[in-house]
Amino acid sequence: MNRKLFLLLAAGILLCASKPAAAQKFLPKTIQFKGDPEYSDQELLAAAGLKKGAVLNFGEMKGHSQKLMDTGVFDTLSFKFDGVDLVYTLVPSTNLYPIRLENLPLASGKELDAALHGRFPLYHGKVPSEGGIMEGVRGALEEMLAAKGIQATVTAMPYTDQKLHKVTAMSFSLISPPVQVGEIRLDGAQKPLDAGTAEILAKLTGSAYDTEGSSNQIETYLGNYYRDKGYLEAEIHAMPQSAPVVTPDAVHIPFLVSVSAGAQYRLAGIHLAPDLLVTQADFDRQSHIHPGDIADGQHLPENWQFISRQYHNKGFIKAVVHPAASFDRAHGTASFTVTVEPGPVYTMGSLTIENVSDDLRAAMLAAWKMPAGAVFNEGAIRGFFATHDVNPALERVFATINYSCVLHINDDSRTVDVVLQLERKH
Repeated sequence: MNRKLFLLLAAGILLCASKPAAAQKFLPKTIQFKGDPEYSDQELLAAAGLKKGAVLNFGEMKGHSQKLMDTGVFDTLSFKFDGVDLVYTLVPSTNLYPIRLENLPLASGKELDAALHGRFPLYHGKVPSEGGIMEGVRGALEEMLAAKGIQATVTAMPYTDQKLHKVTAMSFSLISPPVQVGEIRLDGAQKPLDAGTAEILAKLTGSAYDTEGSSNQIETYLGNYYRDKGYLEAEIHAMPQSAPVVTPDAVHIPFLVSVSAGAQYRLAGIHLAPDLLVTQADFDRQSHIHPGDIADGQHLPENWQFISRQYHNKGFIKAVVHPAASFDRAHGTASFTVTVEPGPVYTMGSLTIENVSDDLRAAMLAAWKMPAGAVFNEGAIRGFFATHDVNPALERVFATINYSCVLHINDDSRTVDVVLQLERKH
């Protein structure tokens, strides 16, 4: 990349600059920067090592332009000196990414950005994918860790967003020594809900630390546990503490957890909207939670999953169930009104069966009851492996295997391709 940019820079110089004698000195009346309003003149002067009022020869002008190119924040750069004004024309890079601290025990945010900007004037929260400011930031992070007593090597890698399928950040991580979740304490006089709370905290202690993920993991595990007990409005906040504990084997990040459990709720009722595919009577018959029972986080999700399955079985593979809770805090009860956003109907696409012999594949394809183009029925897949008195030979095979199923949803054609893989039971 740098060689390509340098050649472009050289071309710009040949085209734009009337080259004086190399040793001849000039005093530019002004030094101007054009093409990238992201950066102030003061920042650009500092990054280039330029000072107003400085006397420069051609080689020095070129050297200062190379300093700007070396930052990695410009695709190309040229300069022109007409005997009065020194003008740098900048083309900003399209490959700058925000930084992501994967497991570094440093607080991200305005304070860190200000410290990095103080070292690198053109750092505005983003870095190139290689060299330049990115390498400077990596070194600065190592120095910040050393100030905390952590001697380590920081690496930088592009971070790919799994949903967008593209690089969205540069991720800085500390590989050795390992960084782990340290002691997890409850805030102040708060007491664990029961022994299960302490077990969760003990299980998470020593897990790999992630700057973004560890707090979420602690909050999710504890939050689910409280909701499983009927504390539907429980609020959990887990905060890493500023002083890591450094041992010869690892860096341990202690956490402080605050819990606001709220009331333990009992179920008042579950009411389905009248336009649902599921009738209230059918729903009530299958439900294992009834008015007066503790509104726990196990049986309530099972009910929402039941409704979701009924839609999936009729082609609404992207149906979203919306249970809206209403709380009667005076009486400690919760009721739910359930609506569904069905989305479009999908049909059966292709069927692929893996890890089987050709004969078994042929027999399964012959017995398959959901042809391409039929309304997709997710439940038919489970039913296919649970059939009785239809094909005794297949039933004997299915009794000895486990199967996995992957659905590939094609939004353009609104079809669902099914991939089945069989594995013999151990």
